[in-house]
Amino acid sequence: MPLYLFSSPAAAKLATGPHASLHRRRQFLFRVPHRPSRRAPLLTSAAERPAGRTMATADTGASTVTDSRLRGVKQALISLSDKTDLANLGNGLQRLGFSIISTGGTASSLEASGVNVTKVEEITQFPEMLDGRVKTLHPSIHGGILARRDQEHHLKALKEHGIGTFDVVVVNLYPFYDKVTSGAISFEDGIENIDIGGPTLIRAAAKNHKDVLVVVDHKDYPALLEYLEGKQDDPDFRRTLAWKAFQHVASYDSAISEWLWKQSNKADSFPPSFTVPLTMKSTLRYGENPHQKAAFYGDRSLSLVNAGGIATAIQHHGKEMSYNNYLDADAAWNCVSEFESPTCVVVKHTNPCGVASRHDILEAYRLAVRADPVSAFGGIVAFNTTVDEDLAREIREFRRPTDGETRMFYEIVVAPGYTAEGLEVLKGKSKTLRILEAKRRRSGKGTLLSLRQVGGGWLAQEPDDVTPEDVAFTNVSERAPDARELSDAKFACLCVKHVKSNAIVIAKLGTTRWRRRASAAWR
Repeated sequence: MPLYLFSSPAAAKLATGPHASLHRRRQFLFRVPHRPSRRAPLLTSAAERPAGRTMATADTGASTVTDSRLRGVKQALISLSDKTDLANLGNGLQRLGFSIISTGGTASSLEASGVNVTKVEEITQFPEMLDGRVKTLHPSIHGGILARRDQEHHLKALKEHGIGTFDVVVVNLYPFYDKVTSGAISFEDGIENIDIGGPTLIRAAAKNHKDVLVVVDHKDYPALLEYLEGKQDDPDFRRTLAWKAFQHVASYDSAISEWLWKQSNKADSFPPSFTVPLTMKSTLRYGENPHQKAAFYGDRSLSLVNAGGIATAIQHHGKEMSYNNYLDADAAWNCVSEFESPTCVVVKHTNPCGVASRHDILEAYRLAVRADPVSAFGGIVAFNTTVDEDLAREIREFRRPTDGETRMFYEIVVAPGYTAEGLEVLKGKSKTLRILEAKRRRSGKGTLLSLRQVGGGWLAQEPDDVTPEDVAFTNVSERAPDARELSDAKFACLCVKHVKSNAIVIAKLGTTRWRRRASAAWR
């Protein structure tokens, strides 16, 4: 049993003080039991290394160190929660001469697909622990990922510790987003679904993307295999994968941050800082004007899961949606979603130009168009009921009220659903008519934030979810309104929040007419 002699820091301090004579020579002797080293053994030869293990070597007397890739020994680390196309990836890498290192369930899936696998614990010489919280957090893994192949001292350090390099890292993360949005989940379960090792692997590989290819999306497996098979060396390809990796982790972290904030600050709508995770859904032909480029992004914030809206709408027919189409369709859908009774809304340039509610949706459609037939032509029509064959025929055949002959032309029809017959009839109206099926917008009631960009920042506010039932109407006229008039006031109250600029809403019998006020009227 070895002996270790330690000088006490306190004793050293006292040795210079007034009691130096008492403490100058004070030391402490400890007897420490010998424990075998827990470090992984230094692997110095191929015979001593586990199967699939690689190690950088140095040529004696050479000024540079030859890395594992130049020696033809290649390693790929694979650790996946979503195992889509895993068999194709594993077999493809094995065919290209890669040794596969993997974890737990991923290793089992690969072996079941006929892929030879070395498990991570064979590399680290350390078992998984803490219920799987610690698997890959080990120098034998991260050293092989982070080592720069163009730095001799990095490769010498790997050799000294028996660590091999990794050329490919394929990782995706615990499905935290899906877990916390699938329904009721306890706080403890949410915490356990926060991935730690995965993001660490991804960030390490992405940082060292010059030497390590990092993949987080199964859709990139074919491109990865093609790149490796062609023995390409394209820095842009590597940088694109690295960008995607960091973006993947950033989106993941934003979901965790949003969830934790709501767990701790349920009454506060405005966090001190937050991230909006956006994912491109499509590029657009142009923006608000033809000379502007544009794209459409979906928002993956937890608060918007199942919230409905145009971003998640399905397009059944028609031309590609444009920037202005999305704005107009969003305005129409938000307005029509306010109403419980069968309602039709017609929008032009994001402003409702006709709204009508009736028990008969056919009548509601006719009244909404007639409210402002000039603006309705070329506009967007939205319904809060399923479009059946009768309604579809009415939309297709309805004549312009101003002349009684010209069929009404629309850019978009949006509804929560269509019967098979109704959809076929509507498709026959025009090849260009965009037919959208949207999920009804869910009221946020303080859980959603409405954002608007200004130069250098953003304005945030709670959505305008006030309904007539939330308002205490006060009579300020000599005559109190009767039940019908009060109903029209409530109807207009739902409409007016969707009107832009200086405008008023005129409503009678559940139907609107619109008049913009000139600015001079306010002077």
